[in-house]
Amino acid sequence: MESAALNLVNATLNWVTLALDAPSARAVVFGVHIGGHLFVEVLLLVVILFLLSQKSYKHPKRPLTKKEIDELCDEWVPESLIPPINEEMLSEPPVLESAAGPHTIVNGKEVVNFASANYLGFVGHEKLLESCTSALEKYGVGSCGPRGFYGTIDVHLDCEARIAKFLGTPDSILYSYGLSTMFSAIPCFCKKGDIIVVDEGVHWGIQNGLYLSRSTIVYFKHNDMESLEKTLEKITAENQRAKKLRRYIVVEAVYQNSGQIAPLDKIIRLKEKYRFRVLLDESNSFGVLGHSGRGLTEYCGVPIEKIDIVTAAMGHALATEGGFCTGSARVIDHQRLSSSGYVFSASLPPYLASAAITAIDVLEQNPDLTSKLKENITILWKALSGMQGLSIASNSESPIVFLRLEKSTGSAKSDLQLLEDIADRALKEESIFVVVSKRSTLDKCPLPVGIRLFVSAAHSEADLLKAGSSLKRVAAAVLR
Repeated sequence: MESAALNLVNATLNWVTLALDAPSARAVVFGVHIGGHLFVEVLLLVVILFLLSQKSYKHPKRPLTKKEIDELCDEWVPESLIPPINEEMLSEPPVLESAAGPHTIVNGKEVVNFASANYLGFVGHEKLLESCTSALEKYGVGSCGPRGFYGTIDVHLDCEARIAKFLGTPDSILYSYGLSTMFSAIPCFCKKGDIIVVDEGVHWGIQNGLYLSRSTIVYFKHNDMESLEKTLEKITAENQRAKKLRRYIVVEAVYQNSGQIAPLDKIIRLKEKYRFRVLLDESNSFGVLGHSGRGLTEYCGVPIEKIDIVTAAMGHALATEGGFCTGSARVIDHQRLSSSGYVFSASLPPYLASAAITAIDVLEQNPDLTSKLKENITILWKALSGMQGLSIASNSESPIVFLRLEKSTGSAKSDLQLLEDIADRALKEESIFVVVSKRSTLDKCPLPVGIRLFVSAAHSEADLLKAGSSLKRVAAAVLR
C-alpha cells in the first residue's frame, strides 16, 4: 500500500517537471530564455497584484436604532475611579491629642512617643514658640503667593542665608513642603535621556522625583558600595554616549526605610572616579549627625563642596515645616526659575521660616543636644538587645532605630500584620507609641517592612528603658 502511494507521488512529480520543461512552457522575451518555473512565478505575481488592487468588501453602514442605543447604554458599566476598599484601608491610625513631643496623648492616655521624628526635642521649645508668636503678629499666617509673585518675605531670605551660613554653602533655597523639595529638585536638574543611579531603598519623595524627571533610572543594592561601583562601571563601559550625558548618584544620608547611614566618603570616591554628580538628601541627618549637627558631610569628614546638590526636610530635627536645597549659587538660581515646587507653590508661612532660624540658633548655642541624642540611641540599643523574634537593622548611630522580623513568614502581608499587632499592643498595653513602616501602593521600595522608633534628645533614660522592656514583652507574646 505504501509503495503504491509513493509511486503515485513520484509519477505526479515527474509529470509536473515534464510539463514545465516542455517547449510550450518556455518563452523568449527580448532574447532572454524564460523557463517554466519563472513563467509560473511571474503569473502568480500578476494575479496577486491584481487582487491587491481590487477594493475590499465592506459591510454597508447603517445608524444604530434608538432601541439598540438604549440597550448598549443599559449594558455599559463604567470603570471605578478608585480600587475596591478592603479591610486594610478601613483601619484608622492613632490620633494625637497634644503636641508630638517625647510624651503625647493618644485616645485620652499619655504615651511615650517614638513615632515622631522630633530628634532634638524642639517640639514645644519655648524659644521656637516665642519666635512663631512674634512672626504671626508681624506677618500673619500665610503669604498668599509663590515666591516669584509677591510671596517673598524678608524672613524667607533671612532663613535661606542662615541655612547657607550654618552649612558653609554659598546659597540656599526654601520650599514650602518637605517632600516637594525632593520631587521638585530632582526633575529640575534631571531630564529625559539623563542617567540616574539610585539606591533601591530611597523613600517615596525621591521615587516620585525620579518618575517626574523621565530620566533613565538604574538601581543599585541598598547601601552596597560594591553594587554601586559595578553599576557605574557597567554604565560607563556599555554606553558609548554615557560621557556626553548628565549622570547622577542619588542617596539618602540616613535611610528612612532602613535606618542605615550612607558611606559618603566611598560614594564621593566613586563619583570622582566615574565622573558622576551626587544628590544627597539629608532630611534625617541634618541637625543629627556630626559633632555640631551639620549632617553627613561633617560626620564623614567630606567637604560639602564635593556634594553637588543637598536637600533636606525641616520637619524633623528643626521641628518646623518645609524644606531646603543648598549648594552653589548656580544650582540655587536655576531652581528659582525651573523648580515647580518653588515656582508654583505658595511660599512657606513666615512663622515657620522664623522658627527654623531660631532652631538653628538654639542648636549652635547648645552643641550638647547632638551628644545627648547619641547617648539616647545607645541606651535604646542596649535596652532592645536580645529581643525575641526581632532584630535591629539600622546603624548604631542612626536616630531611626529600625526593627525587623528575624524570620519572615514568607508573605509581606503577613509580616506587616505581625508588626502591626506588636505596635498596637505596645500602644494599648504598654503606652509605647511606635510606628510600622507601612508603605502605600505608590511606594516601590523593595526593602522589608519593620517597626521604626524615632529617638529624641528629649527622651529620658526611663522612657528608653521602658520602651525596650515593653517591646520585648509584646514581641515575645505576639511571635511565640
